[in-house]
Amino acid sequence: MSGRIPQSFIDDLVARTDIVELIGARVTLKKSGREYKACCPFHGEKTPSFWVSPDKQFYHCFGCSAHGTVLGFLMNHDRLTFPEAVEELAARAGVEIPREARPDDGRSRDDADLAALMGKVAVHWQSLLRAEPRASRYAGEQRGLTPETLDRFLVGYSANSWNDVLRRFGPAEPLAACGLVIEREGGAGGGGERHYDRFRDRLMFPIRDARGRVIAFGGRIIDQGEPKYLNSPETTLFHKGRELYGLYEVRQSRTPLKRLMVVEGYMDVVRLHQAGITYAVATLGTATTPEHLKRAFRLVPEMVFAFDGDRAGRAAAWRALNNALPEAREGRQLKFLFLPDGQDPDSLVGAEGREAFEARLEGALPLSEYLVQEIASQADLTHADGRARFAELARPLVAKVPDGVYRELLVERLAEAIRLPAARLRSLWESADAPSPGGGGGRDATGRGTPQGGGPRATAKTGQSAGRGNLMRQAVQGLVHHPRIATRLDSTHLAALETLQEPGADILRALIVDLRAQPITTTAQLLERWRDRPEAERLARLATAESLMAGEDAALRELQTALERMQREGGRRRLDSLLERERDGALSPLERQELQGLLAGQKGSRPTT
Repeated sequence: MSGRIPQSFIDDLVARTDIVELIGARVTLKKSGREYKACCPFHGEKTPSFWVSPDKQFYHCFGCSAHGTVLGFLMNHDRLTFPEAVEELAARAGVEIPREARPDDGRSRDDADLAALMGKVAVHWQSLLRAEPRASRYAGEQRGLTPETLDRFLVGYSANSWNDVLRRFGPAEPLAACGLVIEREGGAGGGGERHYDRFRDRLMFPIRDARGRVIAFGGRIIDQGEPKYLNSPETTLFHKGRELYGLYEVRQSRTPLKRLMVVEGYMDVVRLHQAGITYAVATLGTATTPEHLKRAFRLVPEMVFAFDGDRAGRAAAWRALNNALPEAREGRQLKFLFLPDGQDPDSLVGAEGREAFEARLEGALPLSEYLVQEIASQADLTHADGRARFAELARPLVAKVPDGVYRELLVERLAEAIRLPAARLRSLWESADAPSPGGGGGRDATGRGTPQGGGPRATAKTGQSAGRGNLMRQAVQGLVHHPRIATRLDSTHLAALETLQEPGADILRALIVDLRAQPITTTAQLLERWRDRPEAERLARLATAESLMAGEDAALRELQTALERMQREGGRRRLDSLLERERDGALSPLERQELQGLLAGQKGSRPTT
């Protein structure tokens, strides 16, 4: 049945499911105070670092940083998709999943029909591979694929014909919507047909979504010809920036999943899986995108990019690094493996086998080391000029990394490379990025926000940013741990909330508005509501942090105090800014009126100009 699952149903389902009971059925838990602990099911360990909180309905591993709700656990441990995890919980609770009627229900039915059509074509191409001696010899004798591997990946063969698919599965319109046929330029051909098959005389690799539906194809030419690889175009079913080839097959494996290895080709993935390296995936004719990384890190804490050692492989690795920086943070590992010149994963694993290939992973470069090596190759670190160039090349890259422990350690590693104290490097970067007098705010090279306005007063305030950030973090963390306090805020504090201009104020406002409109009781419910938002990972990290607020009443007082202090500090900063502009003679009539109001509110507590 199509249609979106109502958020209220998910809230209720998460609230009625006991996370201790669900995880305890799969992992041996031992009570430890108010929480439960165990050896983590997501990475090998002898000392328990995996904790389950019945109060938050949340789990967290302090070893590998895996964390989540009951839904997240089912997705990561049982390898379920989000809808499948919801279905599992609904079945446990004995309730039926409701669906919201949507304006695009017709499109959903169309998509299901197109996916069914793609599946039929995939089955047809499988039968052609078995029936065509030339194609089966190529797949088996030349490429070394076993019948079991061919069946597991649904590998097939597209006939050397201009209309085999069109003739068997027409009409043309749905085939064109799937990207299986192409419309002729200039009208119908000699046979009166306006369309022809896209894939001809190729070994075909079906691309499946998380549900196992065929949504696209990649085709490899059997003999000589161009292009060597041909991919399905973007369709309503297929968006190459989201999908990873082989991810469905990875999730079907029952071996513990600790990492994903990203390679470049379909054949690389298939041969690696055949060799027993069942965690290989490939991007689909595009660089690794942020969406790829987000999907991968929902499953594993580590990703390894394996590239050819030639110039093209190095260029692809550098693109992957640039796209990976916004997703680099503590608890995640990103590594880069470069293969010997002239080798790709397909040929190398065939030549040396699984154990030797996996041994190479021990020499994979962590992102930080690859970053240092690559920038160092563009600057001579033996003299001051080269080290200065190194720092300038690194500055915009560091700015992409999210705030946190990982970024601080990365800055320290870069500073070490140029023999400069890390604190001094940060200071120099911040000075270089500071706005000119009268200019707007921005982000410095370490990713922090810079204040609006210029001059000495703005610079002096920069040192206080950490304190203001802590207030905002304190307010958001209180809501994450005690969502019900949002409903207890009075009109005075809600008014203070509306005036905040601090970094993070939009998230705080959105949280409070949402929690007041649809109250919930647990951390897990809140995290599920924010699952698909960009701030989800940050909120999850706050959920894992220990709360120093003893109970809901204390959390409410902390939230109220934080709102009051941020409002006062915001007013003082605005007053300072207006006084600065008045000294320069740059106040507008409205700003002068605002200044008079702020000064009146100070009641003589500060001198006037």
